[in-house]
Amino acid sequence: MNIAIVGYDREGRASYDFFINQNAGHTVTICDQKTDIIVPEGAEVVLGESYLDNLDRFDLIIRTAGMNPAKILDKNPTVTAKISSQINEFFKASPTNNIIGVTGTKGKGTTSTLLSKIFEASGKDVYLGGNIGIPPLTFIDELSAESLVVLELSSYQLCDIQYSPHIAICLLIAPDHLSWHGGYEEYVTAKEQLFARQATGDVAIYYHESTDSKRIASAGQGQKVPYYHSPGAEVIDGKIIIDGVEICSTGELKLLGSHNWQNVCAAVTAFWYSCLEVCGPADQPDVQAVREALTNFSGLPFRIEFRREVNSIRYYNDSFSSTPIAPIAALEAIPGKKVLIVGGFDRDLNLGDMASGLLRNGDSIRTVMVIGAASQRIASELTAHGFANFVQKDVTTMTDIVQQASTLAEPGDAVVLSPGFASFDMFKDFEDRGRQFNEVIDTL
Repeated sequence: MNIAIVGYDREGRASYDFFINQNAGHTVTICDQKTDIIVPEGAEVVLGESYLDNLDRFDLIIRTAGMNPAKILDKNPTVTAKISSQINEFFKASPTNNIIGVTGTKGKGTTSTLLSKIFEASGKDVYLGGNIGIPPLTFIDELSAESLVVLELSSYQLCDIQYSPHIAICLLIAPDHLSWHGGYEEYVTAKEQLFARQATGDVAIYYHESTDSKRIASAGQGQKVPYYHSPGAEVIDGKIIIDGVEICSTGELKLLGSHNWQNVCAAVTAFWYSCLEVCGPADQPDVQAVREALTNFSGLPFRIEFRREVNSIRYYNDSFSSTPIAPIAALEAIPGKKVLIVGGFDRDLNLGDMASGLLRNGDSIRTVMVIGAASQRIASELTAHGFANFVQKDVTTMTDIVQQASTLAEPGDAVVLSPGFASFDMFKDFEDRGRQFNEVIDTL
């Protein structure tokens, strides 16, 4: 087979290795816009501006997640049936059907990781991959028919997925990636694809408080199970409870913020149903394993992460915050007065909920420091909503950001980097932004 790998990033490299190592006589060509990438010795390549030209000559086109299929079709309108992705190829080749897919706007990484840790604590052979940064084709050779796989899946990965997992989870849904998809309806439709091919024996878990989450989970024929509401896991009187069984109290969780209770309930619900649906009715849920995982997991990097206390000021890194509603969760999770750092690359998302949330949490805010390319639009929106406790700062480096924020804080306060915007105006990505924040804080 003549195969093109379009986009030679982490996912593209894993796809290339997968097809080369099959020893099936494939011809694999790497196509990438960059000309300075390092490729395997002897690899066929098409690099530079022409990397999308004449893709119709290939039998199979594996796009990397960030490559919108529409961009390929703009230059190759007849190749629709040839376009695939690493996620599709993983489902096609996986020796196990015990796959759990997790999607949503926020909380995918936390929920997926927590779910895998619950499985680990219960002694299962579990693998975590997908949008979390681990291409699933890198571990496909390690899987057996009994293995469990947890996949964090973004809308980029789902827009053309051809398979649905036995158990799928949809978390809270809010507008995001609208320019990539062409609008909110297209974004929701992409998420629906995770559930669209579920049969009646499959399980569709959704966040009870989100209408769009329920809509997305209803795209297929899977059994609908809400979480944050019975029969899924829910919070009752400060306790995580499912099926009448108390797992632990919310006070025992190391994850900061009540918004994380949603992620906990999603993970517990998926584990509970997987024990019945995947492992079989004789394999009853291991409550102690669930409790152990929940009370030991403190979260992923750059998600409301406490970094350090300096001169009686606490510093929190929430660089992963890239949608306008995210800073509100950080405000409500962190005690005391806060200097909140918001702003970044503007994707023209609605700022109304952010402004309303700042007003609602005004008593806990020392001030809001507004930065980045979106600063003027943020300032205008906050003013229009009657929120005046903010300052605009013209900063270009993370050192400047931290120094300016520190001067606004008082002893006992917290400085919180929770931008609510993408990072591309000043940083490579949210991880780069988060790493730079940590580096500066560590030198204080």
